[in-house]
Amino acid sequence: MDSPQFSANTQHPVAGSPPSEAAFPVNFANQIAELESFNKHLYRPNTYLHKWWARRCGSTFRLILKHLVDDPARRGYYRPGGLEGKIILDPMMGGGTTLHEAIRLGANVIGADIDPIPILQARATLSQTPPDRLEKAFGALFEELSARLSPFFETSCPDCGRPVPLMYTLYGQEQVCGCGAAVVVDSIVLRHEPDGSQVVICERCGEVHRVAGNADDHVCIREPLTCAIREKRMKVCPDCGESHRERRDIPFYARFVPIAIVGQCQVHGLFFKAPALSDLDLLRRANSARESLALEPATDFAVVPGPKSVDLIRHGIGSYLDLFSSRQLLYLSSAVELVERLDGLSKLNLGLLVSTSTEFNSMLCGYKGGSRRRPGAIRHTFSLHAFSFPYTALENNPVYPGKPSGSLQGLYHARIRKARQWAAQPRERVVEGGRAQKIVPICGEVDAGQEVPSPAELVEGTKRFLLLQGSSTGLNLEANSVDHVVTDPPYFDNVQYGDLSAFFRVWLKRIFADQAAWDYDLDESAVDPQSKGRGQYEAVLAGIFAECRRVLKPGGRLIFTYHHWSPKGWSALTSALKGAGFKLLERHIIQSENPASVHISNLRALKHDAVLILGSEGRDGRAWPMPIRVDTQISEDFIRGCADALGWMLSADLEWEDINQRWEELLR
Repeated sequence: MDSPQFSANTQHPVAGSPPSEAAFPVNFANQIAELESFNKHLYRPNTYLHKWWARRCGSTFRLILKHLVDDPARRGYYRPGGLEGKIILDPMMGGGTTLHEAIRLGANVIGADIDPIPILQARATLSQTPPDRLEKAFGALFEELSARLSPFFETSCPDCGRPVPLMYTLYGQEQVCGCGAAVVVDSIVLRHEPDGSQVVICERCGEVHRVAGNADDHVCIREPLTCAIREKRMKVCPDCGESHRERRDIPFYARFVPIAIVGQCQVHGLFFKAPALSDLDLLRRANSARESLALEPATDFAVVPGPKSVDLIRHGIGSYLDLFSSRQLLYLSSAVELVERLDGLSKLNLGLLVSTSTEFNSMLCGYKGGSRRRPGAIRHTFSLHAFSFPYTALENNPVYPGKPSGSLQGLYHARIRKARQWAAQPRERVVEGGRAQKIVPICGEVDAGQEVPSPAELVEGTKRFLLLQGSSTGLNLEANSVDHVVTDPPYFDNVQYGDLSAFFRVWLKRIFADQAAWDYDLDESAVDPQSKGRGQYEAVLAGIFAECRRVLKPGGRLIFTYHHWSPKGWSALTSALKGAGFKLLERHIIQSENPASVHISNLRALKHDAVLILGSEGRDGRAWPMPIRVDTQISEDFIRGCADALGWMLSADLEWEDINQRWEELLR
């Protein structure tokens, strides 16, 4: 089985150039990217051990790399290998997509990033760890965590009184107005049932009950709540006429009041109930235990204001510890302590697993289980590329004995057990008629390799990887030592990676204190912050591109994907590439995002990427037309016009001011 390949009659624009400059299988790339883009973690599970932002489709990068293969017979998408003997560099590795795709194809790879999380994740997921060793280590970890924490996560079935582990607790945010306080929630509807009924919470007494159709015949049998429950759409108190205000005089986690307990009874099934006295007592016990936790010094968890973390400051949150309920903090404290006792790759994998579990175990997690489609209970902390602040917060049970969304067992099963099974035998979707008809193994490929300590050990063998933490404006690599650079640079000001990743770094630093440079200077990052005159993005990217040119072998290519609405983003990219001496040899426009993605749904967002193929030969290459205008209404046409303009400007004799002005005029 094979994918569309380059035409044998295609004329390359530069003599002797790699095949990636011939016709790119755009239709096939779009079809498979459209499927993958909504559930990337299911298509490439071994790259998703830990959270990272704005990842591109692995299938896209497989296609890019496949067309750097010398042998035409091995360029097909479903053909194994083909890059043996090549060295591929990704100087902005992020989630590690390039490294994983290239090593599957037999290349030796170099990955560099200023943030330590990409380095640790790549080391864990590319290294071959015996599955039985990981299973044994996780089993012991989970058993000890369950023994310590399960007593804090118990409840009882409201029908039979049977003790059961709770699945999660729902909270409303206590806010104040002129006449007192109210508990504000996203919605009083907790669940839509298949029969059309709803599970709702009474705004007066807090009782959880079922409503059939539009008739709510609930009669309050409990005492009225001291704080009425109100939906967020009610911005103003109906009694005093004042707006509800967030309580910033107390820690963030303490601003939430439990409103519902969710569990699963073996006899009566899934249940929702109002918190009983026994449930509230467990919360009080957890709050008391919180006081004895040794999470010092406090400065290790201080929120440093940044482009995104400033939102935490605005909400009166000065410590990352305040983002976690007492039970969540008990879990994290115990998990960190137990993982620190491990060693080697078991410690690395499970430490990253505990860290990424915080995304599903913080008071920034929202509740989406009430949706008619019921896609799942948890809206995780970074469901958007930012901190979001739900009114209905969800406290997960990390030691739940099953595998529901966000539980530690569920995460281990998906991100380590199944991921490593996939890595041992990678599989790809076969697309026919715009649908994935079947999944086929790529025989002979393995998504793993051998880490080496120095560049010298990359000149022989296959599937070797070298990881470098630090700024890629100064790579410890010899000139003319890399065959190609394939990367995914940060998209100007879209995602503040380093600022957001501090949420995880405060925990990982405790586990791996001596294994990375944790307190790197954000001023060396391309997007954190944007405050350096003409732009930090341009300055840092220019330095990285200059290094790419220095280390590339003659005829080597710099290839990456890019999109952005802003003329400033395109201007900065153009100036950075021009300063490094690169010219655009070819561009291909492909789909990058699923229109239904939560990141772009209902937004005027770009859904396409330009695959930009650049070289530094002293020849003109392709002559690019300068567009008279760029269509700003259609995503694909917009990106195509911008890519063509980029090509023209890289070949034209322009100063920075000219570049900036032309982009402003073109995208006005």
